[in-house]
Amino acid sequence: MCIAAFVWQSHPLYPLLLLLNRDEYHNRPTKPLAWWEGCDILGGRDEVAGGTWLACSRQGRVAFLTNVLELRPRLRPFSRGELPVKFLESRKSPHEYAEEITKEGDEYNGFNLIVADIASKTMVYVSNRPEGEPPTIQEISPGIHVLSNAKLGIPWHKVQRLRGKFKELLGKYGESDIPIKEMIEKLMRDKVKADESMLPHICALDWECDQSSIFTDTETKMGHFGTRSTAALTVTATGEVTFYETCLEKEIWAEKTVNYCIEKMK
Repeated sequence: MCIAAFVWQSHPLYPLLLLLNRDEYHNRPTKPLAWWEGCDILGGRDEVAGGTWLACSRQGRVAFLTNVLELRPRLRPFSRGELPVKFLESRKSPHEYAEEITKEGDEYNGFNLIVADIASKTMVYVSNRPEGEPPTIQEISPGIHVLSNAKLGIPWHKVQRLRGKFKELLGKYGESDIPIKEMIEKLMRDKVKADESMLPHICALDWECDQSSIFTDTETKMGHFGTRSTAALTVTATGEVTFYETCLEKEIWAEKTVNYCIEKMK
């Protein structure tokens, strides 16, 4: 479970500004933000399946992922976390890559994937759900967007709440530099849950309620589950990238920032 808020091609300073909470079991082995060995990929990494939920490349490609909430996810041959990695490793355009992965969409549990190429100003959303229906491929229009664990545009409580607060803060900051840490604190630490009437009623109501806030924190039989990292990714018009992550390491919040310039835009 994750949630992402982003503004695409409509901010005076940032062609892309993205905030993302990753929700996962706290005991799942994970590597924090870093350049991956032997390649040009920057992001956190799941040490169980080897994939990621958010990463970018020196060439100005960005990919991020959320799972789709389902009643009974089935065992599938491939991990969804490999989908962003495969895009970042490829030379295919976002549209070409989206078309390619929809051919094998049945091999994955439900996913929402967004892939972008900064140089060509192209961002594409792709999803393999609802099951039994044709996959969705949609070019992302300029503006503010929020993606959670349903299809893009579905007005879940936390999606609507985050969108409204995100828009308000962007208006407050205007054309000034965005204070990322302040924005994270005001937006991504929100623990307000939805009323039962606003839940999607897909699976157990207590689980849906626990996951209905922007920042989640739940004790389960399998261990502690909840928001274990928050990332902020900004890209300027001149190709300067700032990737900030705050994540739990041994139950202590640690911070890291990586800056670089997109190679094609130097």
